[in-house]
Amino acid sequence: MAGAMLDHDDKRTRASSVYLQLRADILDGHLLPGSKLNIRELCERFSAGLSPVREALNRLSAEGLASQIDNRGFAVRDVSVPELLDLTQARCWLNEIGLRESIRHGDGAWEETVLVACHRLARTPRYLGDRQAPNPDWNAVHKEFHQSLISACRSAWLIDNCAQLFDTAERYRSLARLAGVSRSDPRDEHQEIMQAAIDRKADVAIELMNAHLNKTATLVRAVVGGGMSRAPVS
Repeated sequence: MAGAMLDHDDKRTRASSVYLQLRADILDGHLLPGSKLNIRELCERFSAGLSPVREALNRLSAEGLASQIDNRGFAVRDVSVPELLDLTQARCWLNEIGLRESIRHGDGAWEETVLVACHRLARTPRYLGDRQAPNPDWNAVHKEFHQSLISACRSAWLIDNCAQLFDTAERYRSLARLAGVSRSDPRDEHQEIMQAAIDRKADVAIELMNAHLNKTATLVRAVVGGGMSRAPVS
């Protein structure tokens, strides 16, 4: 019995490892929309059995990052302008509620969390070396800043949903970057949002936040609409 439990735990650990790596590859744009996720090839790549790989792919599918194709396995989920617009609108709606409630309920500790997150983001370079390679540390602190703004909203469900929407939006941003589309340094926008939030100017902070999210979506839309981000069909 104990041996069976250890074997089960090992499979779950392996499945989580495969899931996290594939998830990172999809969000970073290393696996393009439409890319086939061949189970046997993934088993070889990760030195894993069929069961952990299938579990990882099912988790990605449930998260909306992969699609199961009848009788043909899995593929990276496609992207589209309608989904981008829907995603951006949902982010604006949920972040508005979260930010307004955090401004209402947040205490000094929340203000400090937002200030520190913004400072860390401003001090972290977006790119490595010659600006061709994104800095994964920046991606992490960028998410940390946005999550800090809504962290005092008193709703774990809202916070978790905002985190998932942020990750999905990161996929779109990565595809735009790979296509050579980038925006001006957003650090001033983050600073303005932070200042309005800790000054308890809810309407101003929300207006700045929505403008920030929509500005990015506008740039990304040109790439997605042009079909530049899809994997070639073999």
